Amino acid sequence: MKQAVRAVPLSGPYLGEREEELVVAVMRSGRLSLGPTIDRFEELFAERVGAPYAAAVSSGTAGLHLLCVTAGIGPGDEVITTPYSFAATANCFLYEGGVPVFADVDPRTLNVDPAAVEAAVTARTKAIVAVDIYGYPCELDELRRIADRHGLAVIQDSCEALGAEYRGAPVGSHGPSCVFAFYPNKQITTGEGGMVTTHSEEEWRLLRSLRNQGRGDEGGWLEHVRLGFNYRIDDIRSAIGIGQLERLDDILALRSAVADRYGTLLRGIDGVGLPCADDAEHVRSWFVYVVELPDNAARERVIAAFERERIGYNRYLPSIHLQPYMRERFGFGEGMCPVAEDASARTLALPFFTALEAEAQERVAEVLASAL
Repeated sequence: MKQAVRAVPLSGPYLGEREEELVVAVMRSGRLSLGPTIDRFEELFAERVGAPYAAAVSSGTAGLHLLCVTAGIGPGDEVITTPYSFAATANCFLYEGGVPVFADVDPRTLNVDPAAVEAAVTARTKAIVAVDIYGYPCELDELRRIADRHGLAVIQDSCEALGAEYRGAPVGSHGPSCVFAFYPNKQITTGEGGMVTTHSEEEWRLLRSLRNQGRGDEGGWLEHVRLGFNYRIDDIRSAIGIGQLERLDDILALRSAVADRYGTLLRGIDGVGLPCADDAEHVRSWFVYVVELPDNAARERVIAAFERERIGYNRYLPSIHLQPYMRERFGFGEGMCPVAEDASARTLALPFFTALEAEAQERVAEVLASAL
């Protein structure tokens, strides 16, 4: 009888007894929401990324939306962002009536090209949403200079980049308000959840109000000083987050080791393009491991082989402007962002997570090589 092939999942969380211990303590305390564990999580996170203030929220998407609100984005305002990202990067300002303007990406880093951003600025531009794609820091200083020249807000989508460094300092420490996310495939997880970091006490207080139904710092539970949202995180998730933060250095080291193993295994395979390497100004925090293949046909051959062998994968990432709702609403089509569209047709996420075993990686590499 043929032995069943062992599945290799695309991703998985890295949790242990410490997280369980902290969650049980919250459960026994009776303070499941709006309790002190949230405050502690925020304090520890802000310290870790080098920002003076942090506000925990229900998701990275919620955090991005709140920064669009604090930036004053409204109906008809144009917002420039990358087409090569998760849809929330653009959805966050669509919620406020913003109009997406997509600037193409750099073919090496897959981050938005500052020259393309500069060329996209008009009199109606209100903000730039910059993404650290796959944990590789964007060209933040160049984007900030463009924003300063034109009086634009900068929102930094670092949902994939906790632990990354830009020009020798942690992502989140450079000044623009920044959003991190804690979905189970991220560097750390709280199940669902996110964090907004800011260097402005005024914005921090506003964020805390907006996430909590618009309640103010003072006044009763049923007093709402502004239109807000239910974007709160709870103490149970915050407890998990504290446990994860305590192990962040180990998690980052383990993920880097997994990435290094892939580099060794895949470097000699013809037709496989590896993620761009770190340099003096950019240190990646490994979120996923995405390779470039020769063309879409090659990618589909690899996918078919992975499915037969029960190996996880995903077509990271489709171009946002070619999503069905974007085409229908704005009339976007092929040819707008050729570099991003080419990458979207050829890039593939391989199984990647903190505890991924070397033996599983070897099997992924063998199947990939055979399919090509």
